[in-house]
Parts: sequence; structure tokens; C-alpha cells
Amino acid sequence: MHTDAKRARIAVAGVFAVHGAVAGTLATRIPWLQDQLRLDSAALGLALLCPALGAFVAMPMTGRLVHRYGGRAATRGLLALWCAALALPMLSPGLGWLCAALLLYGAAAGTSDVAMNAQGVTVEQRLGRSVMSGLHGMWSVGGLVGAGAGTLAAGFGIDARLHHAVAALVLLAVGAVAGRALLDTRPAPGEQAPPRFAVPSRAIAAIGVVGFCATFAEGAGRNWAAVYVEEVTGAGAGLAAACFAVFSLAMSVTRLAGDLVVDRFGPVPTVRAGGLLAAAGCAVVALARTPWQGMAGFVMLGLGVAVTVPLVFTAGGNATPTPGEGVAGIATITYLSGLVAPAVIGWVADATSLPAAFGLIAAVSLTGALLAGALRPRPVMPAAPARQRVGS
Repeated sequence: MHTDAKRARIAVAGVFAVHGAVAGTLATRIPWLQDQLRLDSAALGLALLCPALGAFVAMPMTGRLVHRYGGRAATRGLLALWCAALALPMLSPGLGWLCAALLLYGAAAGTSDVAMNAQGVTVEQRLGRSVMSGLHGMWSVGGLVGAGAGTLAAGFGIDARLHHAVAALVLLAVGAVAGRALLDTRPAPGEQAPPRFAVPSRAIAAIGVVGFCATFAEGAGRNWAAVYVEEVTGAGAGLAAACFAVFSLAMSVTRLAGDLVVDRFGPVPTVRAGGLLAAAGCAVVALARTPWQGMAGFVMLGLGVAVTVPLVFTAGGNATPTPGEGVAGIATITYLSGLVAPAVIGWVADATSLPAAFGLIAAVSLTGALLAGALRPRPVMPAAPARQRVGS
């Protein structure tokens, strides 16, 4: 069993990397899509809202899918669906078709996200040690690989329809191979299935609030790092892009090394320390008036929030009788945070200033640190057996 869990850890790491590569591949060709369909900023913004909406609606259904088909089959099938969906946006002839394609793309992204995180929780339970942070680090590695390949394809002028068709086929094959060694989790005999559309319980909501705070800060950093150092500190375009790069690199490296920290200090102290570091980083950003000061603050923010979301998924998966049910609830809350964060920061910045907006993010990060006790492991009641019909 221990050997199977070790093989499954490698397999689920591959699945996370493929998932990240799909996201990175699409991100680099958005300008091609905008030019091809002649979309203005408002139309493109509407289209880019669709993946998060599709994920938000579909994720609560994933726990039931994992229960019905088993962890391995559900994860492989949903990942394959997302890889295939990568080709659809570039084939869209207009805005309406693009929105429909991105809704499907987002639904596949969200459901496969839940299924693979549920696998990660199960692997952690079998191994008896933290692995989730490293798995999320592999997602970042996959994203960097996908973005790098996309940058090369764009640089050589390769049509995005061809690029995404080839990428979808390659990632489908890699995902299929990686998924063969996943754990084939099955419900116990008589175990009651999760609801078809799982609304987060009170315990999951408490854990989810911590994830909401971390995702809010992470989303703000990803979307506003380059803009901030350019507009507030007067950095050039190259240095602004470098600020985003070092923020992303800080998160990736921390996640890859984060399991060692979690095993040594535990999830609650790790999240508290991370939240305090993220809040301090936001304060540095808010006070920064030179590009290097701003960059230092964004590095602190990346280091602080990196491990929190993986630990929130672990806590959610362990807080319910089946990991898929808890992970679905957590993912729904964190995706909601990622959906609203960029807009909220934009509104606050427009009403006040960007430094003031990052003061708000510091307060959100501090709130997550104060609520970190919600991640403390608690005993979970086993799933109730399904009722037998009378006379059957």
C-alpha cells in the first residue's frame, strides 16, 4: 500500500503539472484571440470572466462524480476533458461562441482541479506526511512550461489554432500516462453519496475563509504587480514584467519546498506565519516609491501566500467523510475569491489609490492569519450508510 501511495504521489504530481500547462498555454495566446476576433477590452473582459463562472458552477458537482466513478477514473476523465477543451476557444468564430467555449473550458478546469486535489489529500493520508504544497508547486512548474512554449509559438508566428490543437494532443497523452498510477479510491459498501450539488458546510466555510483571504491576496499580486511598479514607482515595462516574474517564482519555489516546513511546524503555525509575512509584504508595497522596494514587497507577498491554499485544500479534504466533498467546497470558495479580487482592487484603486488598495490586501492577509486555527485537524464522522428501501 505504501509503495502504491509513493507511485500515486508521482502520478498526481504529473497530473498537477499537466493541469498547470493547460492554463499556461491559453494565457500566452489571449492577444492572438483578441486580434483574431477583433475584440475590444470590454468584450475580452466579458469573455475572460467565463472560465471562472464555468468553474464556480461546476465544482460543487465534482464530489458526486468522484464518488460514482472512483478517484482515478474521475480525475483522468476530467483532466482529459480539460486538455481537449484547450482547443475550443481558438476555433470560436465570434464572441458568443468564445464565451460558450470558455464556460466549458472553465467547468472542465474546475472539476478536474477538485478531483486532482482530492487525490492529493488521499495520497497525503496514505503517506502520513504533507505533499500538497509540492503538488501545487508542480502546477506552477507546468504553468511555466506551458507559458514558455506558448511564448515561443507566438514569437515564431505559429497560428494559435494549430498551436493549441497540438498542445491539447500532447497534454492529453501525458495526462493519460501520468494518471495510470493514481489511487483508485472507491466508496465503502453502503456509503452515502455526496449531494449532486454540494453546498459548503459550516466547517468547510470556516476553512474556506482562510483560503479566500490567501487567494484574494494572490490574485491581487498576480494581476497588479506589474501595473503597480509601473504606475506608482515609475518602472519601465521590462522591470514591471520582471516584478511579476519574481512574484511568480517566489510562489513556485516556496510551494516546492513548503512540505518540509509544514511537516516541521504544522499547518496552523505555517499559515499564520505566511499570513503575517504577506501582510508585511503588502505594507512594503503600499509604502514603496522605487521599483526595487515594490519588487521586494511582492516577493514577500508571494512567499507568504504560497503554501496557504494547498494547506486549505488538505484541511477541507480531511474535514469531510470523503475528500472530494470537502475539496469541492473549498475550491468553490477560493475560485470565488479569485473571481472578485482583481475587480475589487481595481474599484478601490480607482476610488482612492493603488497604495491604499494594497493596504486593504494587507488587512485581508492579516485576517487569514488570525483565522488560521480553522485548519487545525478535527475528528470527522464517517459517512452514513445509504438507507435501504423497504421491500427491495
